[in-house]
Amino acid sequence: MLDGDSVFSEFKGALAEQYVQQELRASGSKRPFFWNSSDSRTEVDFLVEHQGLVIPIEVKAEENLRSKSLKAYNERFSPKYTIRTSMAGMKDEGWMKNIPLYALACL
Repeated sequence: MLDGDSVFSEFKGALAEQYVQQELRASGSKRPFFWNSSDSRTEVDFLVEHQGLVIPIEVKAEENLRSKSLKAYNERFSPKYTIRTSMAGMKDEGWMKNIPLYALACL
């Protein structure tokens, strides 16, 4: 409490990922997984299985929508669905859909 909102700015990524984890589990998703490349330079926050498909989900805590790791995963594995969730609005970029954090429960 004494630090004000600095805790939220410092740990906003972790808080956003925790929120997504809770939403996925509340929706009945099996235990999500994490992916990183063999050189650990790229990572995807969550991989979930749905109807036999593996769906990568990248979490962004703000509206900065650069998704280098998600793009690298997409190019390597060509998943049918690729999702990013962030503070930005709904956006379909063809290879990937951005879903606002607040709408994740509707996924």
